[in-house]
Amino acid sequence: MNTSSASASPHSDTHHPLPAEAPEIREPRHVPLVQVIRGGLVEGVHHGSAVVLAADGRVLVQAGDPDVAFYPRSALKPVQAVAMARAGLPLDGELLALTAASHSGQQRHLAGARRILEQGRLAEDLLRNVPDLPYGAPEREAWLRAGRGPSRLAQNCSGKHAAMLLTAQLCDWPLEGYLDPAHPLQRLIAETVEDLTGQRIARVTVDGCGAPLFAVSPRGLARALARIATAPAGTPEGRVAAAMREHPEMVAGTGRDVARLMRAVPGLIAKDGFEGVQVAALPDGSALAVKIADGADRARMPVTAAALAHLGIAPERLTEFAEAPVLGGGRPVGTLHALNVLSQRLA
Repeated sequence: MNTSSASASPHSDTHHPLPAEAPEIREPRHVPLVQVIRGGLVEGVHHGSAVVLAADGRVLVQAGDPDVAFYPRSALKPVQAVAMARAGLPLDGELLALTAASHSGQQRHLAGARRILEQGRLAEDLLRNVPDLPYGAPEREAWLRAGRGPSRLAQNCSGKHAAMLLTAQLCDWPLEGYLDPAHPLQRLIAETVEDLTGQRIARVTVDGCGAPLFAVSPRGLARALARIATAPAGTPEGRVAAAMREHPEMVAGTGRDVARLMRAVPGLIAKDGFEGVQVAALPDGSALAVKIADGADRARMPVTAAALAHLGIAPERLTEFAEAPVLGGGRPVGTLHALNVLSQRLA
């Protein structure tokens, strides 16, 4: 089993130095990031933190408190997928993209999770993620119309959990207890988190799906995705990046903003997470991370678009993400847009 990264980028070196100290645990010093304008008045403000990294890892722009400890939620899934690929997980293409996914619950997502399980002749009842309805709104409505209830397979993390079971089986690790932080698989994931972020884990808790969740900093998360985005082809990191680029609808779902963003910006890999988290990285190693303080999903993408503009992405590629309409009576009466707190470059 290979537990060290084979990649090299401006964000890392081949000697893999020990991670830096864990980010500080305290109340974040968030700042206003997004305004909600209705009828010409400011109706609401979303606070948060954001960081934009240059290709060599320098901080280009930051707002708020991007070095404080936070939970990346599902934005950590590409890192978890890398850990499993390092352990020998033999998936590529759409199934590896599904391993890094918060999927909508489309039929191809459910079929993909079953295919991962079938590679190890693993039963669905071995999954220990929390049963849920499909995450995508159309998929959830269709599911309910069919009279179906919550399902482990329908839950948006089922691809990751199926891959965790397959990885444990291939490594001769116990299948029972695969979500225990002391399980060999979860210890490997923790080591990979520290390797790719370049910092110690600040705290361990449980994510919504039941898997261990590791607190890092937004800057550390951006650094980790940069490592993945710049990795050579064929390495575990490079395989995950290629899968996400080639199959964005498996990472999210048809029509989801993260999938559309990866289609709009060539070479970009991106992942969202609950509680207003977004991370993205370009093939040159430039990257960004966003955390919305109140967890509002609607505020995530305008800040992401503003951050990508600092990385030279053409405005026309970002138009649909930069603002969202505020509706009144079913018609636009205002906008949701990022403030100019990301306007000052630091480097």
